[in-house]
Amino acid sequence: MTGDPFVLALAAFALIALVHIGAHSMLLKASVGNAWTIGPRDVPVSPGPLAARAERALRNFLETAPAFLALMLAVHASGGSSLAETGMAAYLGGRAAYLPAYLSALPWARSTCWLIAGIGLVLMLIGVLAT
Repeated sequence: MTGDPFVLALAAFALIALVHIGAHSMLLKASVGNAWTIGPRDVPVSPGPLAARAERALRNFLETAPAFLALMLAVHASGGSSLAETGMAAYLGGRAAYLPAYLSALPWARSTCWLIAGIGLVLMLIGVLAT
């Protein structure tokens, strides 16, 4: 196993993506049934509340993913900085907590996790621009 923070951050990012995809898939199947999920999906269905939340959480994750990956490339190319590494950790921590926070529907939890991840992206950007 590598100790390179960039490799570990990318592995953590991939794990978070897989958890989002898996959670959405399992909750959708539980909500609408197996016949629809294995079929051609020509007829739209209304997923249950948890499946709908998981889909929105996945879409939100995918909205921030390109920025994180671009910043990861920039951080690596610039040699990195402690500020950028702090930003990587904040982004990944916020994103890891986002799905359970969204699914739980606790007031402010989802928004707080989103804000932490967003601050992480800003810290990464500052870390790149400051080097």
